[in-house]
Amino acid sequence: MTIGTNHDAPRVPPHPTLTDYYEDEGSHHPYLTRIFDKTASHYDGIVGFMSFGSGAWYRRHALRRAGLVEGMKVLDVAVGTGAVARAAVGIVGPSGSIVGLDPSRGMLAQASKALRIPLIQGIAEELPCRAAAFDFLSMGYALRHVSELRQTFGEFFRVLRPGGTLLIVDFARPRSRVGLAMGRFYLNRAVPWMARLGSGSQKAQLLVRYCWDTVENLVPTETILEAVTDCGFQEARHATWFGVLSEYVARRP
Repeated sequence: MTIGTNHDAPRVPPHPTLTDYYEDEGSHHPYLTRIFDKTASHYDGIVGFMSFGSGAWYRRHALRRAGLVEGMKVLDVAVGTGAVARAAVGIVGPSGSIVGLDPSRGMLAQASKALRIPLIQGIAEELPCRAAAFDFLSMGYALRHVSELRQTFGEFFRVLRPGGTLLIVDFARPRSRVGLAMGRFYLNRAVPWMARLGSGSQKAQLLVRYCWDTVENLVPTETILEAVTDCGFQEARHATWFGVLSEYVARRP
């Protein structure tokens, strides 16, 4: 049995099955892998103009706020092109280590161009890592893509050592009607159009629209915190930054 997972608890996906993109949960992961493979070369450019160039600064501060320090062993789940891992490298220094994991070969290929760290193909729900191997586990902008929250958090719990820290950074669903309308316009219309114009890729345009739909349909913060706690984590907390970003931090006892 996976440490930290309550198998009697009801299944909790992070959002409903989005049938505009894939037929059912069985085709969810294959769909994501294909679209990330096809957009990997454009991904950093999309993220750059989506965040107005502030992403690197924010990622460094989020990692430090959560407690990442020099010498730690880090697993970066959903490493993508390596944005969070790059920030972590500068913090843990030569005495620390970072392993990046992602299901997309295209994303891993892009990450390998910028990072000299071990890179593993795999999914968050079934981490190909030994138990209690890491001091710190980060996941950037990918919680919305997992198929089940408790299974994922149970795996995070398993690979963290006692006292280890979990940090999840993701988008936040705007709470007000005005905020939701602005987010819908920006991420569902403006950014997809800019992504298509800048990359010439229809898949890049589709990826941003999919991203917004996962944000708009994301389960409440309380549901995520409950799932984290159910899997054995303690001191779970949540913070919102700039009204559009979420940080979840928890500790394995």
